Amino acid sequence: MRLFQVDAFTESAYGGNPAAVCLLEQDRDGQWMQRVGAEMNLAETAFVRDRPDGAYDLRWFTPAVEVDLCGHATLAAAHVLWELGATDAVLGFETRSGRLTARRTAAGVELDFPAEPAVPLDQETVAAEYPGLAGALGAEPVRVGRNRFDLLVELADEAAVRALTPDLAVLRHYPLRGVIVTAVGDPAGSGADFVSRFSAPRYGVDEDPVTGSAHCCLAPYWSERLGRAELTGYQASPRGGRVLTRVAGERVLLTGGAVTLLRGELMH
Repeated sequence: MRLFQVDAFTESAYGGNPAAVCLLEQDRDGQWMQRVGAEMNLAETAFVRDRPDGAYDLRWFTPAVEVDLCGHATLAAAHVLWELGATDAVLGFETRSGRLTARRTAAGVELDFPAEPAVPLDQETVAAEYPGLAGALGAEPVRVGRNRFDLLVELADEAAVRALTPDLAVLRHYPLRGVIVTAVGDPAGSGADFVSRFSAPRYGVDEDPVTGSAHCCLAPYWSERLGRAELTGYQASPRGGRVLTRVAGERVLLTGGAVTLLRGELMH
């Protein structure tokens, strides 16, 4: 089986978010995929299998669990398929989050994903359901929301997001996938419309470098706040990565670049 490592949401190697992409030649069960995901030890490993209808089955695994939605590994999978000679301008993927598509554009790979807006939470709810949140983040939240995956926490400014050193032991106990921390962008810093960071310690990812699925929440949040459908997000992890976003009703279009770093063969 062919195996690739791709840096996604970046224009250069060793940036963005690395994902492994495994092209399956036969059906494999989830237990085997999980073992491969743990062996790769990247935030996500994508498993791609041809379908008779011309689309692809796609599953994503962290080192610890299978996930319902992943942006950077989907971008990486599409990038690999086109590098190997796929001729379709739009690639379709059947996933746990329904049909997703990837399209080649001048700006990179455009993913068509479901919007995952956050429902605002009041202070009493936050205190009851996520005790010690401000202490765990080391910063006072300005606003807090929740979608089906994650907690969304807005901080005062970009500097506060960049300075975070979260207490992962506390975050690990919250009953959710992860915590997205965000703020409006600083024109003299990232130059983006908004910035973010993302931690999912319960899923084996202490800090994800660039999280496409988090931008399914961030894009509608900041689109409403800033009054624009098209925005640029910057995930301020140590590797960093830029995500172009556009809200289109109940969908979010995410665009970024990709670079293949490794090609190999999985022997077992």
